[in-house]
Formats: sequence, structure tokens, C-alpha cells
Amino acid sequence: MAVSGVMGISVGALGAAQVGLQTTGHNIANANTPGYSRQEVQLGTRNPQFTGAGYLGQGVEVNTVKRAYSEFLNAQVLSEQSQAAMLGTYHTQIQQIDNVIADANAGISPAIQDFFGAVNNVSATPESQPARQAMLNSAGSLAARFRSLSQRFTDVNTAVSSQIANSITQVNSYAQQIAALNQNIVMQTSASGQPPNDLLDQRDQLVAKLNTEVKATVVRQNDGAYNVFIGNGQSLVVGSTGFTLALAQSPTDPSKQDIVYNNMNGTQSTLQQSSLQGGNLGGFLAFRDITLAQSQNSLGRVAMGITGMMNQQHQLGQDLNGELGGDFFVPPSPAVYSNTQNKGEGVVTASVVEPADYAALTGSDYKLRFDGGSSYTLIRLSDNKQTVFPSGLPEAPVDGLSLSTTAGAMPGDTYMIRPTVNGARDIAVGVVDPAKVAAALPIRASAALSNKGEAKISSGTVNSSPTNPDPAHPTTDVNLKNPVSITFTSANTFDVFDAKSGTSLATGVPYKDGGDISFNGWTAQITGIPTAGDEFMVGANTNATADGRNALIMAELQTRNTLGAPEGGLPTTTFQGAYAQWVSDVGNKTRELQVTSTAQSSMAEQSVATQQSYAGVNLDEEAANLMRYQRAYQAAGKAMQISNTLFDTVLELGR
Repeated sequence: MAVSGVMGISVGALGAAQVGLQTTGHNIANANTPGYSRQEVQLGTRNPQFTGAGYLGQGVEVNTVKRAYSEFLNAQVLSEQSQAAMLGTYHTQIQQIDNVIADANAGISPAIQDFFGAVNNVSATPESQPARQAMLNSAGSLAARFRSLSQRFTDVNTAVSSQIANSITQVNSYAQQIAALNQNIVMQTSASGQPPNDLLDQRDQLVAKLNTEVKATVVRQNDGAYNVFIGNGQSLVVGSTGFTLALAQSPTDPSKQDIVYNNMNGTQSTLQQSSLQGGNLGGFLAFRDITLAQSQNSLGRVAMGITGMMNQQHQLGQDLNGELGGDFFVPPSPAVYSNTQNKGEGVVTASVVEPADYAALTGSDYKLRFDGGSSYTLIRLSDNKQTVFPSGLPEAPVDGLSLSTTAGAMPGDTYMIRPTVNGARDIAVGVVDPAKVAAALPIRASAALSNKGEAKISSGTVNSSPTNPDPAHPTTDVNLKNPVSITFTSANTFDVFDAKSGTSLATGVPYKDGGDISFNGWTAQITGIPTAGDEFMVGANTNATADGRNALIMAELQTRNTLGAPEGGLPTTTFQGAYAQWVSDVGNKTRELQVTSTAQSSMAEQSVATQQSYAGVNLDEEAANLMRYQRAYQAAGKAMQISNTLFDTVLELGR
């Protein structure tokens, strides 16, 4: 029995050493294989045999070959790498915007400077046709610069959409491969009771690649299969079944595509885009839906501000033909999209009417929801501020927007309002004839030569809306041309007459030094000390060839605070100030992403290093294992040789 026992022990030891050598060789061969985990032989003693002398050992057996695997370290690597991929992708994309708008030659600021410089030249030499033509040329260059930058953003959006589609293709491919490996792993595990280590490594490597595209959550089942979830818990892999994603036109905004989930019944569900965090896909979506959308809105806000303010002032001026000015720029309109899933037929429109409304534009997008009855809820998407209108849409503008709707809306219907998204795309010059540049003001104020007091009257300005409460004197071309006489009856009061018909417009008006005097759509100020009988005249501006007062007012728009009126307050910034603030915001975000991306990549590398120190192949260690198993094999062989000699001795005794 002893001879037989030694022989059996030796055979077992040889087998164990051989498995150890084979496993070590496998580790060495795959030292550079991506995703490979070091494998280890798990040995155990055979059941001992009871004899009268006690339990005698029966040698060794190979229990299993398992891989060095830490679920905690693997999860940490997946999380860090997914975040690093998202930040890296986001940074790469935003650099395209930052490089364009920060370029002194490609940006908008130089074009704004050149345009208002040309307007200022017209104010100095309003009779000059070359100066007027130069103003129109500069306006055309400014509009072209806006449109060019807008087109650049459109091209970037198209490229990002293509990259999102490629990322989705990768996600779908990984999902199908993981599902197929799930099936093989379950089959092999149930058939042998042993872990298929190489298949497990392949599956973990696919999960790692999936996480570089989109953050995924993995739940391990009792049978060894992985269930993989993305977003808000949508199943991407369940056992041996892999689901897919696709792109479809957004129901709220026809200018972009949303990621949808292909259900098993053949239908599609639109995913919440912001829920797809992490990985390249998360970076693309964050860039498209946050930075790129804000950039289009911010650029459009500046373009619409310039358009609205210039048009308003140009309309208050007079051209060389003696006519009031029209729109200097073609005004862009806000974009309003009805949700394609709306059940009603109501149509919402939005417009920007008054100059103060342009100043109130925020650059945000809005969601309008019909709640039923007459109630609407407006959501400002930049900060999710909600405003409820229980009695229908208000007549007063909201954040510069005048809203209206037709009947037919059903409760739950929604509308996307993008006030400034097309501002830069649609801006164009509306004046082509230099003679139609309204450089002059249509009124002229003067003091009678016989005046004895020290009072003086300003040149006057034309109002955008009548300040005279008398409805008989609205701001019209006719009233602007009607001459008005202001006659002081004392040092403290004056009367106002229609100088053409002699009709009294006001009597006993209290005089305030420097106070506004407004009639027929114009406003002037009288300063100083008048005496009774002093007379001032405000009338039509005839022969205004050399008048550049309106051009001067238009030129002053460059340095006047015209944008950024919070909640109906006073404007806080200029055109160039608003543009510079946007450029600064993009630059700061780019720098922030550069720093955080670098830091996150470093953290991901450290996590990989920690994981590899546990699960990776150390060639020095494997070389030592080779020698160890080689010696064990040689020792087992020697034991077998001795056992064989003993057995031969026993046979000799029997002869």
C-alpha cells in the first residue's frame, strides 16, 4: 500500500506542477494582452486515507484555476476612465469654439468696431456719399461675419451629430458582444463548474470599452451573467439579450437629433439626454446641448441686439430724400417649435418688439406648456425658473418676448422657444441705397432772435413712442413735420401752439430747467433762465444734407449699455461687452475642462496602476514561479522514480 500510495502522490504532484507550469506560461504569453488578468492555480490536499497508524496523506489535487480579480478595483477603474473620456471629449470639442471666437481676425468684436467707426464717419460728414457707402459696406461685413460664425457652429453641430452616431454604433456593438459572451460563460460554467477565465476577461474588457463610450452600471447575476444598464436605468444587456440605441429627430427641436431606445416591441423611447453621463457620448451630448447651444444663443443675442437698437434709432432719423428711415438691418425672428407629440392644434408665436425688449433678452431657451383652461407655464431652461400665467399668455413681454397663441391647444402640449438661436444666421443689411441712410434727425429746434432771456433749447430727439399723454398727438411722420411754437408767458410757465394752424396744444405749462418737453413724437430740453415773450420753435428738418445728428446717436450705441437688462431693469452691458463676456465664459470653461481633464486622466492612470498591481502579470514573479514549478515537477519525478524502484524491489522478493 505504501508503494502504491507514494506512486499516486507522485502522479498527483506531477500533474499539479504541470498545471502550474502551463498556467505560468499562459500568464507570460498574455503579459501584454489588454484586459488580461493574471491566473493562479488553486491547490488542495486530497482526502487522507485512514490506517491503523492514523490518517495518511494522499497528495495534492488542482481545485481550480482562478484569475486575480478585484470587483472593487475594477469598478473604480471603470468609473475613472468613463469620467476621463467624457472630460477629454468635452474639452476637445469646446476648443473648436474657443479657437474661433478668441481669434482677433475671425471674431465679431473687430467687425463691430469697424461698423460703428463707419457710422461715426457718417455723423461727421453726412453729405459724403463715399462715407455712407462705407457704412453700408461695413454693415455688410458685420452681418457676413455673424453669418459665417453661425455657419461654423452649424458645421460643428453636424460633425458632433456624426460623432454621436459613431459612438452609438460602438455602444450597440459592445452590447451585442457582451450578450454573446454572457451566453458562452453561463454555458461553460454550468457544464464544468469552473470559471472560464479568459472569457471573463474578454467580457470585462468589453465593459471597459463600453464605459469609454457611455457610463454603464453592471450587475452580476447568480449564473455569472452581467446585466448592464445606462442612463436612468435603461437595460442595455440582460443575460444573453442585447438592446440597441438609435438617433431620431428631437420631438421638441427639429434642428437636432435625440438618442432613442429601441424597445423589444419595435417601438422607440426618447431617452433623457442629460442622463447619458460619462464616456465619449456623455462628452458629445454635454458639449452639444450646453456649450454649443449657449454659444449659438449668445452670438444670436448680440446680433439681435445690434439689429433691434440700430433699427429703432434708424427709424427715428431722416434720409437724404427727407423720408424717415426704415429698418437698417433685416430683423431676425425667434424660433418656436411645436412638440411633434402635441395632441392639439394650437400654434405659438414669439416676437421682439421694442428696443427695451432686445435689452431684456437673456440668451436662454424656453419651454412653454399649456396646462389646460387658460393656464400656461413658461420654463426658462437656463435656470429652470417657472412662471405661471393662469389667465392666458400675458400682453407684456417676458424676458423681452411677446408671446401669442392660437386656439386649439390641448393640456400637456409643449412648445420650444429659442429667441436668439437664429439671430446671427438671419441678420442682413436692409438698406442698399446710401441716400436712404437716415443720418439726420427729422426735426430742428431753434430760438427766436428776439429772445431776451438766457435760455437755450437742445437740438431735440425723436421718441420711439409718444411721451405726450394726449392721444391726439401720436408719433407719426405727419406730426413730426408739424412745427410747434413754445412761448414763455413768464419765467416759470410757457404755452405751446401748433405753429402752422395756431391751435393751442398746451397752456400754462410749468417750466423746469433741463426738463423734457415732448410733443408730436419729439422731445427737447430748454435750459437756462427765460423771460416772458421768449419763443422757441421745433419743426421739420428741411435741407438736412449736412445733418448727422441721428448718425451720431447711432454711433453712440457702441458704447451705450444696451443689453443685459435683468428682470426689466436697466441694461448693464454694451454689444462688445456682451460678446466679450461670452468669449470669456467659453475661455474659462475651456480652461476648466483642460485642468479637470488632465487631473481626471491622471486619476484614471493611477486607478489602472493600482488594479494592475493586483491583477496584472509581473514577469519577474512569473519567472520565479517557473523555477518553483520546475523544481516541484523534478521532485515529483524523483519521488516517482523512487516509488518505481521500491516496487521493483518488492517484485524481486517474490521470485
